[in-house]
Amino acid sequence: MARVIAICNQKGGVGKTTTSMNLAAYLAMFGKKTLLVDFDPQYNSTSGLGIKFFPEETIYHALLGGVPPERVIKPSYLSNLEVAPASPDLAGALVELVNLPEREWYLRRFVEKIGGWYDFIIIDSGPNLNLLTVNALVSAEEVLIPIQCEYFSLEGLSQLLDTINLIKGNLGHDIKSVSALLTMYDKRERLSREIAREIRKKFPNYVYEVEIPRSVSLAEAPSFQKPIMLYAPQSPGALAYERLAREIIEGIMPHPREEDVDLRSQNPFDIIR
Repeated sequence: MARVIAICNQKGGVGKTTTSMNLAAYLAMFGKKTLLVDFDPQYNSTSGLGIKFFPEETIYHALLGGVPPERVIKPSYLSNLEVAPASPDLAGALVELVNLPEREWYLRRFVEKIGGWYDFIIIDSGPNLNLLTVNALVSAEEVLIPIQCEYFSLEGLSQLLDTINLIKGNLGHDIKSVSALLTMYDKRERLSREIAREIRKKFPNYVYEVEIPRSVSLAEAPSFQKPIMLYAPQSPGALAYERLAREIIEGIMPHPREEDVDLRSQNPFDIIR
């Protein structure tokens, strides 16, 4: 079965889609059969990779329209990488799911149908803590939280960690690991260095060794409908995502450190005071 990783953070602009696209691309480059599920109504992963699809064949139609997965999943121009595209229709799922039984499990059922086809399934979730995000979390066994190296990126982090614990406790879904990825890191800036140091010290779960740098190339690549490995393969951003993919494939994650401060029980701004 595939390793299912949800890329989540309720704050926008922290690098969720950039991470989803480029992590999936590098996993594919390393020979891992990979599916990227675009689960954001803004469908930036879909457009950023130049995926062509029929309007009635998106992840929304697979979940609520009875369209089989093989019609929804589309190839990319990268070997080993396929995409389940999104569209603005996905926003309607928020309304439609509310009154349905087991509304938190719809994406999970989709993933279970196709889990044997892939080595990795990467879920790009939207910038909200809503029913779609809960579906993404229930579908995953691993959660990766991109954290921008700025003060405001820490807002809402404790709420997301609380939501993950509620899913574990109330829905009986075992999320095996929760990890953090430092994004938009600028080693020249003292603030970036301080926040990175404190998050590594006090985040209650694993923090990836690699830091994703602030990079013009990473920002430009989606406008050319390419992952960074094809747009600027020797750029610092490309090398960082290659390292992240290697680290995830190796799959070595220590357990949470007991002496660390639990972000769920404190003001996130206290981390960098």
